[in-house]
Amino acid sequence: MTSPLRAVILDLGNVLVFHDNGLLFRKLGARAGLSPTETESRLLATSWTPANRGLLGAEGLRREICRSLGVDLPMDEFNALWNCHFTVHEAVLPRVEGLVGRVKLVLLSNTNVLHAAYLRPLLPVLERFDSLVLSCEVGHVKPEPAIYKEALARAGCAPEEAAFFDDVNEYVQAANALGMRGHLFTTAQSFDAQLKALGL
Repeated sequence: MTSPLRAVILDLGNVLVFHDNGLLFRKLGARAGLSPTETESRLLATSWTPANRGLLGAEGLRREICRSLGVDLPMDEFNALWNCHFTVHEAVLPRVEGLVGRVKLVLLSNTNVLHAAYLRPLLPVLERFDSLVLSCEVGHVKPEPAIYKEALARAGCAPEEAAFFDDVNEYVQAANALGMRGHLFTTAQSFDAQLKALGL
């Protein structure tokens, strides 16, 4: 017998907001005089994961990325470039709003302090979530089991009582391995159908 669904755990990027990393690499690269490919390579090799683990605060993140790209940008300019690639996924927000009060609603995201600070005001619905599990605040990143267990603890439910949605299949599979009901997020329309299949 299937356990009752008590929690929905949602990813942030490419679920609640779109993030065009290609645009980010192009804009940062243009400012540093580097190709998008070289910009991506340098960022992924140095600061990406430490930033997501919360090892770099806002100023530390600015310094580390500027160092890796060989450019020195003031914080205002850097922050604007660092967040240039986000667009709110308007179509999915009403469905998420409809979950408020029906299940525990938890955000589970690999992110850094500057992205988190930028996106919170753009997503008022986050204030209605029961908890926000941000990698930069808890020190763990997907697909590590510890960050999923943190989300479950905050939801106050067993793995089989939680549905998890993410656009990265590796992260969905990690949730399934813990006994959660993992679903690959693709579109707002598919999300709606997935929720209906779950009785929501």
